[in-house]
Amino acid sequence: MPRGRYSLHDPHDHTPLGEEHFQCAPGPSGWRYVAQRTSPSGDHTGSVDLTLDELGRPLRLELHSASWQVRGAALDGVTWVRMDPTGEHATEGNVAAHGFTGTSPAFLIAISRLLRLTPGGPATRVRLVALTDPVLAPRTLDQSWALVDRTVHTTDTDTGPLTVDEYQVAEVDTGERHTVHLAGDVVLAAPGIELEDLESPPSSFAA
Repeated sequence: MPRGRYSLHDPHDHTPLGEEHFQCAPGPSGWRYVAQRTSPSGDHTGSVDLTLDELGRPLRLELHSASWQVRGAALDGVTWVRMDPTGEHATEGNVAAHGFTGTSPAFLIAISRLLRLTPGGPATRVRLVALTDPVLAPRTLDQSWALVDRTVHTTDTDTGPLTVDEYQVAEVDTGERHTVHLAGDVVLAAPGIELEDLESPPSSFAA
């Protein structure tokens, strides 16, 4: 069960945004990721709780940020309920999309599990609902994902070699491209994300 800490920053000007303290593991339903988020000063700012089914679809999502809350799942596309800080009002949404995305590293793992791309294969387009910090405002976007390389690294531990996947991700509306490196269910590097600490090796997914 990987457990560790990511630092988050603005991918454009590198302003520190805080940290995400996480743990994740495959389970009977698929995969679960839970995390607590803190500001650069160490104050608690939110949480992430994401469960995927065995096909990589969001079985259950619960996000908290700046007193806002979103609960969502794969249902007729993706469906969610967003609640305001007072808890008096809730708005529902539904979009014909494949999954969710946002600033949490969990979403990168989720998309890779959903797509299950082949190294060197063609790019695949995916429609997502992005939940934008800090108020978790939803917007629909399209991305293109391609698995451009898979490298096996030897390690000095008894857990065996480490397989690292390199993805090329493009924003369809702007053409902006970036690279994401994943090892099992851990993000090694991505725009705005740095893996600062990892207490145990990544978990490997079944094919």
